[in-house]
Amino acid sequence: MDASFDPASVHVIVLKGGPDAEREVSLRSGTMVAGALQRAGFRVTDLAIDRIGLDELRAVRADVVFPVLHGSWGEGGPLQDLLELDGRPYVGCRPRAARLAMDKVATKALVAELGVPTPRSQEVRMGQPVDVPCPLVLKPSDDGSSVDLRICSTPQEVQRARLELEPRRGRLMAEEFVRGRELTVGMVDGECLPIIEIRPRAGTYDYEAKYHRDDTEYVLDPVLPAGVADAVRAFTRAAWHAIGCRDVARADFMLDDRGPWFLEINTMPGFTDHSLVPKAARHAGMPMEDLVARLVRAALGRAALGRPGGRRVAA
Repeated sequence: MDASFDPASVHVIVLKGGPDAEREVSLRSGTMVAGALQRAGFRVTDLAIDRIGLDELRAVRADVVFPVLHGSWGEGGPLQDLLELDGRPYVGCRPRAARLAMDKVATKALVAELGVPTPRSQEVRMGQPVDVPCPLVLKPSDDGSSVDLRICSTPQEVQRARLELEPRRGRLMAEEFVRGRELTVGMVDGECLPIIEIRPRAGTYDYEAKYHRDDTEYVLDPVLPAGVADAVRAFTRAAWHAIGCRDVARADFMLDDRGPWFLEINTMPGFTDHSLVPKAARHAGMPMEDLVARLVRAALGRAALGRPGGRRVAA
């Protein structure tokens, strides 16, 4: 976009909510994004949805869609399929990348082929034995925000967690528990943001710590052992390109005395007041208004170049 770009000429639909377990987070993220876009001068329609149909989406006259949904439907491909059919430019990755990143088992297999270290893991289906030794992390293979995550120290705890989760979730992932420092790296337009170290007061960076409690410490540009910062940035870029991410993402790592371990990558990270990508962007001199405006301009830039997802509809 050129220097004469006028945000007031652009109408943005911000989609939030959705049917997934992270609906509450999405509603908060979407409200923050809509407010920041308005402050940046855009015209905004702030639309809370459950599942939206193509006709309903097309009835909202606007130029670009900013889907701020988290979870398997809103972030994992189905909504992106709909956005492709709608044809307007939209923020975030395309359906194939969305599905791949949402599938933790497939993502870890892909990055491992690239030489990115990731903890030993196994897809767990009902009735199948777990071969990963304890302690381990048991979690849904297609969700985020640590929803239904369980840390199991004994086989008995694994069995109890499976009895609780499998009837509701079906497909789980067992992963080696890495005790160490938790790091995260955001990316915007393929560029790494400052590294953040997460220090939860209660020991586990779970859903409550992420979105409800205020006792988690976030350290921007933490002091790390030699080579670690370069490694996690390189691993994040490798995952970004291999999966096919675009616009924005965030990769999570654990660091122990063996080095950094890739856990997962999120293709639509949170935008709440607790969220990590806005914190890192702000630390890099990019306030929330500039961050969301940059993402909208990236989507519109693809439309101007005739790239996929490029039909612009006048408001």
